Amino acid sequence: MPSCSCCCLQPQVYGYYLLPGATKCVDLRRNPADTLCSNPPMSKLLVFAGSTRQQSFNRRLARVAADLAREAGAKVTLLELGDFDIPLYNADLEARGTPADVLRLKEVLHAHSAWIICSPEYNGSYTALLKNTIDWASSPVQGDPVWQDGTLPFRGKVVGMLSASPGALGGLRSQSHLAPLLTNLECWLAPKAFALGQAGSAFDEHGALVQDAQRERVRGVVEQVLWATSRLHAGQF
Repeated sequence: MPSCSCCCLQPQVYGYYLLPGATKCVDLRRNPADTLCSNPPMSKLLVFAGSTRQQSFNRRLARVAADLAREAGAKVTLLELGDFDIPLYNADLEARGTPADVLRLKEVLHAHSAWIICSPEYNGSYTALLKNTIDWASSPVQGDPVWQDGTLPFRGKVVGMLSASPGALGGLRSQSHLAPLLTNLECWLAPKAFALGQAGSAFDEHGALVQDAQRERVRGVVEQVLWATSRLHAGQF
């Protein structure tokens, strides 16, 4: 990869990235509509929430994000973590064999070049469900020629973070804890994120966001993820 002459010493903080084949950094904070490429390749986007609650605000937000991504031309998988039979992480259990649904989860994560994660906030952080999911998905499978590499399902994924909460901050603190976990697993984080506050009154009876401004904030995250993915993973769709 070529070296960069820019003063972008903290890419995850300031939003600058050296893309493959580039000789200078690209600012991912710019509007995707301003790019030279008007017809980027179709991205495979995975959208999921760190909750299984039936009336979860974050599951509703995930559906909104998935719909907006489809409008933008992405191939979208809306994943429900409740569809996977994954126990609490236990190394003794793992030593007897990695559960089949963990292997299925690894495959789904690996098959998508971009993700949108909608993270609820519990006690100022992300949920135990989300942490357990990531712990299992990143755990190496001893003796498996593919999954012995624990970071494989995560490495190079472009990830956008959303959250929703009844409180004013909208789950923002969960994002601040989730971000370093994802970067440690070698994900690329989109500089744009959105935390939906007062989520109890944010959706109509059909699950759509009431305020257009909030919908546009979600769209901004989705479009930035797709924009970055089309460049970081060019030719891989």
